[in-house]
Amino acid sequence: MSNAIENRTYDEISIGDSASLARTITEADIQLFAALSGDINPAHLDHEYAQGSMFGGVIAHGIFSGALVSTVLGVQLPGPGTIYLGQTLRFARPVKPGDRLTVTVTAREKFDDKKRVVFDCVCINQDGKAVVKGEAEVLAPTEKVRRPAMPVPPVTLDGARFSPTP
Repeated sequence: MSNAIENRTYDEISIGDSASLARTITEADIQLFAALSGDINPAHLDHEYAQGSMFGGVIAHGIFSGALVSTVLGVQLPGPGTIYLGQTLRFARPVKPGDRLTVTVTAREKFDDKKRVVFDCVCINQDGKAVVKGEAEVLAPTEKVRRPAMPVPPVTLDGARFSPTP
């Protein structure tokens, strides 16, 4: 990530514009998401339980992919000043530790009355398969914003230190 983040205003966004991020999902990501959300479903945390599930192992929380969509919208397109209005997602395949996701949002519709933009959202794994598809609706910023990228503090989980990296 650069030292600054800058938005694209409603007027600067065209239908078809897109932005992406790529991230390898780790077991630590899943554990941290469980700690933050309180979702301790054994499908996400208990290896013994998960081995006997239909997925054959621990999987990431579905909405973790939704959080990555939010990251793209809030940091890249439109970026700072974006207000999330809604999101609809379909979870097509499980995401497991070690999966590399490419999360892409693409502007599909614009509504001038309230400066709303609807984005198609897709998360593609390392095999080129869609694991999540959906849409998100945002209120796009109307004023240009450029801000220093704020540092995200590292987190310690069971003695291991993690820093946010894509």
